[in-house]
Amino acid sequence: MEYEHALLTIGTVNFDKLVYFYTQILEKPPINLIAGVYAEFEIVNLRLGIFKPKARYESEFAVNDRSPLSLCLEVSNLQDAIAHLQSLGYPPPGEISHASHGQEIYAYDPDGNRLILHQSN
Repeated sequence: MEYEHALLTIGTVNFDKLVYFYTQILEKPPINLIAGVYAEFEIVNLRLGIFKPKARYESEFAVNDRSPLSLCLEVSNLQDAIAHLQSLGYPPPGEISHASHGQEIYAYDPDGNRLILHQSN
């Protein structure tokens, strides 16, 4: 089987708030936007879609405190990325961790989805 693209989607009842957050953190508008329904961002080789589920499915997309999934974003300067999140009102709650592959910090979007900001050595 051959794949053409990968697309990660986030279903949310807070559509406008999440689209605004990702527009700000990625510093670019969606490449595809259907107001109030769907937004798609292109990040290097990944497409990130945000959609508003139909009302009958909203309970499936209720915010979960402990999602096992993370959106990992490699950044060139971790301190700048942290400052950017703070300016948006979403400061990372923990400390930077250091590992053999570099340093990283956990942050969260308005729905509580985990972001891992990583800077390689």
